[in-house]
Amino acid sequence: MPRPRVHDLERLLDAAERLVVETGAQGVTVRSLAAAAGVSNGTIYHAFGSLGALLAHVWLRAAGEFLDLQTALADEAEDPVAAVVAAAGTPAAFAHPRPEAARLLITVKKEQVLGPQVPENLAADFLALDKRLIAFLVGLAVRLWDRRDAQAVEVLTACVVDLPTALFRRAFAAGEPISEDSRARLATSVRAILLLPPPRKD
Repeated sequence: MPRPRVHDLERLLDAAERLVVETGAQGVTVRSLAAAAGVSNGTIYHAFGSLGALLAHVWLRAAGEFLDLQTALADEAEDPVAAVVAAAGTPAAFAHPRPEAARLLITVKKEQVLGPQVPENLAADFLALDKRLIAFLVGLAVRLWDRRDAQAVEVLTACVVDLPTALFRRAFAAGEPISEDSRARLATSVRAILLLPPPRKD
């Protein structure tokens, strides 16, 4: 069987992304995915080796594109606080070009997609993605407070990960656009948190 073309692989990943959001990762089967993507069961195995590996690729693609946008938005901001606000608001911005990917990242836990363990051949890719995120948060902490310690990163994680998830999850789960009110509340909350510098461990 010839290797699927890049376009066909992207279509397959798009279909898997959509199914995970609609049915949950447990509801995605090789048969349902093949039908949704218009490919044979064999194409999935030939291209990715297993359904688990394919779903790992779905998560890696969505998270990588999201982090690319988040980094770009923060870099474009005029000052450090605005950079954190922009980073926090990235899910709403990401939803315009990639609505299903945004819903995936906000409403579905990574562990639900990957199962009990990451496919061994993709473990390094996930580790690299985690390192990119940590480096991004450390970079924000340096811009804000000239710090790179765990306490500073924890505060920024609350701003950039926890708050957007809490405020946007319901809209994403319902497939609704993020309201201006929700965006404004997020920005106000982030700015309020950043008024109080992170504590230091003695």
